[in-house]
Amino acid sequence: MSTTQIARPAARASTRPSHLYQLDLFRVITFAFVIFMHVLGATTFPQDVHSDAIEGLLHFTRQAFFALSTFVLVFQYRDRPLAVGKFWRRRVPLVAVPYVLWSVVYWAYSLATSEQPPPSAGAALRALVIEIGTGTAWYHLYFLLVTLQVYLLFPLLMKLVGVIRRRPWLVLAVSGAIQIAVTLFLSHPPASVDYTTVTRFYTTLLPYQFYSVLGAVAGVHLKAVHGWLLRHRWLVVGGLVASLGVAEAGYFWNVHNGLWPEVASDAFRLYLIPWFVAAIAAIYLAGARWSEGRRRGSRFVSWAVDRSFGIFLSHPLALALLSPLIALVGDGVGAPWTTIVVYPATVALTLVIVEVLRRLPCSKVLTGRPPLRAAAKVA
Repeated sequence: MSTTQIARPAARASTRPSHLYQLDLFRVITFAFVIFMHVLGATTFPQDVHSDAIEGLLHFTRQAFFALSTFVLVFQYRDRPLAVGKFWRRRVPLVAVPYVLWSVVYWAYSLATSEQPPPSAGAALRALVIEIGTGTAWYHLYFLLVTLQVYLLFPLLMKLVGVIRRRPWLVLAVSGAIQIAVTLFLSHPPASVDYTTVTRFYTTLLPYQFYSVLGAVAGVHLKAVHGWLLRHRWLVVGGLVASLGVAEAGYFWNVHNGLWPEVASDAFRLYLIPWFVAAIAAIYLAGARWSEGRRRGSRFVSWAVDRSFGIFLSHPLALALLSPLIALVGDGVGAPWTTIVVYPATVALTLVIVEVLRRLPCSKVLTGRPPLRAAAKVA
């Protein structure tokens, strides 16, 4: 039996959709790969050909989360009116407040650990304002800035729901063409466009819009998409393997022809697009299959999902605090043992940090969730 969890079979129609259990495992798997990608980057050299070949594949995590974010929003509001003001008042602070606070945390950490202090307090504060405005206080915070853009533009997307219902393939084709054009621009910018200008696009929704649209289409047509993936699971697996081959062939071909491995493995390469789509489909399929018998690990998955936002926000801090361990293991045994040792250590330290934060009165503004004791009382 397939657990799509689309609507409640109650006598009264509910305006609130049922919980989609398959998305819980989707989140857990994707967050696990996010941490692994950052650990891999921190424990290997930037131009390591083999580690960059893996890092390029792991960029699917950002596309998966943008697809997931839009999917959830569209699924929730596809059959009910959207009160724009209420939506913004509810959603925006949940991301904006932790974003600002964690930008300050990482800014302060950078000041405390930098070998070159800023020339003045004013210069340091100006840097903080710029980092908050550009999503650059730490390497993962751009995601929250782009998420805020998703929330701000969501009312416009909802006006397209009727078109998505009638012409989903046309919507995907137009969005896909834009995605290809943007990817070509970012990976092969004109000579007149400098690198700084190109990097400014990374903190906008534009390079990720196709995956948001993909999530929106799936949210509108969930029953059909869910059923198709379950019926054609071996085709999904085959597509995953084939797209993996295309992605790695494109990467090694570029490296062979003189492109730096770090550049050849960045997230904006045409040969990675099929892999991103296939990975998103495969992880959803894994979640859908798991949801059919949720007793297997369901308690751990629910526990991890409840802490997922805090894990995302704090795991780079845990990784930074483990830099002495990285140096110790790296000098002693080198790769790949450094990654193998540091990954579980990063996960463990991150969970400790999150557990501490969840027990503070300010938990909601730091982790997006109420304090654990308060949450237990509500439950």
